[in-house]
Amino acid sequence: MSDTSVGIDAIEMHTGKLRLDLAETFAPKMGDDPAKYTKGLGLYASSFPDTYEDIVTMGANAAHRLMARKGLEPEDIGRIDVATESAFDQSKPVSTYIAGCLEQVFDGDFHHANKGERKFACVAGTQSIDDAYNWIRAGRNRGRAALVVATDTALYARDDPGEATQGAGAVAMLIDEDPDLVEISNAQGYGSADETDFLKPNQQFPSVDGKRSVQVYLARMREAVIDYESVAGKIQPDEFALLPFHTPFPGMVRKAAALAYRHMIRDTEVEESLADEIGRQPRPEAFDDDGAYLDAMGEYTDRLVETDAYADWYERVVDPTLDISRHVGNWYTGSVHVARMSGLRRALDEGIDLTGRQLGVASYGSGAQAEVHAETVQPGWEEEIAQLNVDEQLEARYDISFAEYELVHDVHNYDEETDVEEFTTPSEEFVFEGWGRMGERKYSYVD
Repeated sequence: MSDTSVGIDAIEMHTGKLRLDLAETFAPKMGDDPAKYTKGLGLYASSFPDTYEDIVTMGANAAHRLMARKGLEPEDIGRIDVATESAFDQSKPVSTYIAGCLEQVFDGDFHHANKGERKFACVAGTQSIDDAYNWIRAGRNRGRAALVVATDTALYARDDPGEATQGAGAVAMLIDEDPDLVEISNAQGYGSADETDFLKPNQQFPSVDGKRSVQVYLARMREAVIDYESVAGKIQPDEFALLPFHTPFPGMVRKAAALAYRHMIRDTEVEESLADEIGRQPRPEAFDDDGAYLDAMGEYTDRLVETDAYADWYERVVDPTLDISRHVGNWYTGSVHVARMSGLRRALDEGIDLTGRQLGVASYGSGAQAEVHAETVQPGWEEEIAQLNVDEQLEARYDISFAEYELVHDVHNYDEETDVEEFTTPSEEFVFEGWGRMGERKYSYVD
């Protein structure tokens, strides 16, 4: 196995080109206080795909921009892995569609690139990175890089409690030797169990137990942290410059961050320094039953998040990772990778040099599995992040009315047959143009 540094060399995103304002447009029609979304969920807007967009076009557009910017040709890519939980075919992987799109705009082809599709709810994007990492470290890449695309249209059934968290977009990442962005550590931690918190049993829209899903998310994250510490040592409160979490909505991350900080400060000088203000963390041996212990821990956590120490840590380490997700919603497999991108963008904007600092990446997928690993920021990170056009993409989205939202939802509902004109004009991008003779989806590039 090679000792070469391996990690994310480049990253790009492509957001759905429509925007739904949750406070001004969605909340009034739902009869809700806008604060339910902006403060409770931590969301201001959702991205949706236009009528000519889907998981293939969004993924291919992100990958195209990444390859063009890095000066890559198909021969430079040895594998294409797509992570999605929005696939529309039980046999043909989305990666083949994306490769076909890219072959329309590049010389050469991907005939000698391994292609696949990963499924494990939202954690599949990180699992695809793991696969590419292992492929390179095993020396099977022959000097080539891996293209990982996480692409999803995260729609819920109308009037479902999760409807406000919807979103659509793709993240493309280049996994390579001597990366410009982050080097990935070989230490990982997992928390996994057979759960039914969120699933799609041969259906497009998910079946969700919302309360259970939050509990499972937090439980699997805790297990993953403990497993990570078994190989990497105890995580210290200031070990990570940024802590990107899987972000179905920012309110979920607030819960996870509080538990993470509580765990990290246990038996440290930070816990002792806060003891006069909020007491020390409860220990299980002091209680007669688990229920009383858990209640005490909950009360301690409530006091902890009100301290200046926690607020300062959260503001520095977690809040920067939520900037983009607040305005695009949940991207399923791309969510944690949007969080990484968001945190690095904030650091660049604020002139914070993260070179050599570590990120703690906390991924999660319902069903359920969490993964925690560390990444070290590389010297070329600032140039890489500076070339992203995230703000331009977000500002260019078309604001849809509620009536238009209902039409768009029907367009992307496989059970509905609709004929709706596009809301935006495609330019220099891949578009869905209809079906072929065997029911396959057809795509073209619009100059």
